[in-house]
Amino acid sequence: MEFSSKLLENAVDEMSQLPGIGKRTALRLVMHLLKQPLDKTARLSSALLTLKEEIKFCSNCHNISDQEICEICSNPKRDPGTVCVVEDIRDVMAIENTGQYRGLYHVLGGKISPVEGIGPQDLTIASLIAKAKEGKIKEMIFALSSTMEGDTTNFYIYKQLEGIDIKTSTIARGIAVGDELEYADEVTLGRSILNRIPFEGSLKLS
Repeated sequence: MEFSSKLLENAVDEMSQLPGIGKRTALRLVMHLLKQPLDKTARLSSALLTLKEEIKFCSNCHNISDQEICEICSNPKRDPGTVCVVEDIRDVMAIENTGQYRGLYHVLGGKISPVEGIGPQDLTIASLIAKAKEGKIKEMIFALSSTMEGDTTNFYIYKQLEGIDIKTSTIARGIAVGDELEYADEVTLGRSILNRIPFEGSLKLS
């Protein structure tokens, strides 16, 4: 792709670094921004810089937050005895959009994947097990995607919980095998949460 301006080329190169954005889409987005008033583009860049510099991660669940403790964890109407284990913040947003879940979350920050060099030590599994050992969690819901990596992560955590008096369950397989939670429709995901099954039962079904 030939550019008549080095400034334009640099902007397109940076935009195309975003996931799912190719050169042509990047060019279209940059040209759109170029046509906008300067103050509108300035607000966008300011919002991105502020996000990067000031965003926090909840010290309890590792969800993104403006405060040290996120709004979900600090909400007295949430059930602290139920914790839903998810891969990342997009899954929290997807489940929250169903309106069917009133417990807390724990964001792992990924899934165990030897191929990608991601092990248990790279995730927030240690802090999850530490919370379980405190005895305040009554039920832990595994809500990772139905992939080999997701199932491996679920099983690893399940084994780490041996000897701890805690109920473990997993979302019902209304979510197709291999699907990511963020792409599931709200009705299906909501039913999968409500109709969750004991984790031991999911092992027998596998």
